[in-house]
Amino acid sequence: MAPAVPLTIPLPRPSTPPSIAASTVGVGPAIPAIDRIRLFSADQWEDFVLEWADALRTEYARVERHGGAGDMGCDVIAMVTDADGPWDNHQCKHYDHPLMPSDIWTELGKLVYYTYRGEFSAPRRYRFVAPQGAGTALSNLLKKPQELRERLLTNWDTHCRTKITKAEIGLDAALRAHIDAFDFAIFDAVQPLRIIEEHAGTRWHAARFGGGLPPRPPVLDPPERVSDEESRYVRELFRAYEDHLGQPIAAVEDLVHARDLHEHFGDARIEFYSAESLRMFSRDTLPPGAFQALQDDMHSGLRDDIRHPHPDGYARVLAVTKTARSLALAGHALSETASVRDRSGICHQLANNSKIEWIR
Repeated sequence: MAPAVPLTIPLPRPSTPPSIAASTVGVGPAIPAIDRIRLFSADQWEDFVLEWADALRTEYARVERHGGAGDMGCDVIAMVTDADGPWDNHQCKHYDHPLMPSDIWTELGKLVYYTYRGEFSAPRRYRFVAPQGAGTALSNLLKKPQELRERLLTNWDTHCRTKITKAEIGLDAALRAHIDAFDFAIFDAVQPLRIIEEHAGTRWHAARFGGGLPPRPPVLDPPERVSDEESRYVRELFRAYEDHLGQPIAAVEDLVHARDLHEHFGDARIEFYSAESLRMFSRDTLPPGAFQALQDDMHSGLRDDIRHPHPDGYARVLAVTKTARSLALAGHALSETASVRDRSGICHQLANNSKIEWIR
């Protein structure tokens, strides 16, 4: 006889959750790059591919985006030299599935048709790049150039005849001969994990995927003698020292008997080169404009101290660099990387760029 009350099965106790980072609570768990690229729009995908192609700058002299109406099947092109010559095409396909042979026939048709017309030369390599890469069927087909040629001819009427231009393009004898002579070994597909790995070496990666900046290289040491690149801020410092001492300063040797000023000048040069190291680090790890934005924000935060009346130019230097070391810069990508020396050094960079004058 069945019991009147169903037997109960105790629910399992939830496991103790691991400690949760504040960043996870604020923005949610990190999304792996391989999953994030599948969320990109078509335009974002082309931007990403252009950024990735920039990672190959040691191989190419110029990389350009040609995507859009009238691109003749060329999305991101990479020139081996600045002049006309060998070039590679990176064809961006933004689909919700791994690429299949049926996804590429129109693109192959465009390439053979426009090279037949003499619109441009055949590329050295033609790579398909898609968020989910190439599926097994396409990957295997791309390894068989002759079969790829034959399959294009078979699929011409369905995928190419009415889809390349507004006019129909039939396979006449001349175009057929061009296709027969065309090198189909140039076609390939780049898998997304490789693109992500190479993209990680570019200045665009942290801004695109997060995860923080890489470790900063050692800071540059100033050369023994003042370089031409330092001439403007050094002259500004000498003017500030002159204002403080009431006597002309033409060279660092004139500061030998003014111990504090001589020491300050040495510190200023170390700070300037520290900021220059930060500028180069930003150039290599962040999109253009990141370091300029930091300089501009610091300049804005220093204006009141620059305008404030000071006993002399040297007093203004000390007051402004002291303020620079305490400015709130939490909103900047470089805020956690910038050191105290960098902040003072940015003041000297601003003087070097004629944006700060110590004598007003």
